[in-house]
Amino acid sequence: MKVVRITTVNNQSISTRPPSPGEALLRERFTDEITGQPERLDALARQLLTLELAIPGLYATVLKLIQGKEATLTGGFSLYMTFGCWLFALLLTLIGLFPRRYAVDPSIIRRTEPAEEGQMMSVEAFFMESARYKYRLLGCAAAFFFAGVISAIWELL
Repeated sequence: MKVVRITTVNNQSISTRPPSPGEALLRERFTDEITGQPERLDALARQLLTLELAIPGLYATVLKLIQGKEATLTGGFSLYMTFGCWLFALLLTLIGLFPRRYAVDPSIIRRTEPAEEGQMMSVEAFFMESARYKYRLLGCAAAFFFAGVISAIWELL
């Protein structure tokens, strides 16, 4: 490996070298991890969406089977809470799947200082903010879905 010496303004010498193959691979994997987060969260949202569409249908079928052929379903607080939570979880998941616009300056890969108000994001900040936004929405959607499941169990008891 070739070592390069750089002299700074105050005549101090700094030695540099190109990254080793292992260091280059680590840097590449780190970049892949940052850029892949929104895609993985989109895949999670699609799985969550499948569950959010299937479980209420199965729950309604189970309620109908339990109550019999001629039974009518009485709407109580627990039932409204169940389907309300599931509907809200579905809406949050759909919002997380739809693309969102960000003001990104593609010439800035990474900022060393935080961006100021109204300043365009760096490319790295775009990937991080996109993942953070989806993470928050899907976390809330999962919490509401779980609350709906708890409410459904309560309704059956």
